[in-house]
Amino acid sequence: MSQPRALISADLLFLDQHRPLPLLATLAVRIAVTSSKWADRARSRRALANLDTHLLRDIGVSPYAADIEANKRFWRA
Repeated sequence: MSQPRALISADLLFLDQHRPLPLLATLAVRIAVTSSKWADRARSRRALANLDTHLLRDIGVSPYAADIEANKRFWRA
């Protein structure tokens, strides 16, 4: 199976011009957006968990705050 291509601005423009979307399409878009957000949070939190103390200091985050954020579940904002 081929890798799905990322949405480009023409795709987003097309979706924006066809409002309201059918119910199934709206559901599919919401699922795609939610899964993308969750994947991004999980990736960011893994990266945060792997930062050294001096790097955390550089970005203005305490090790304690980083630990709390890194240990949140991906579905938690």
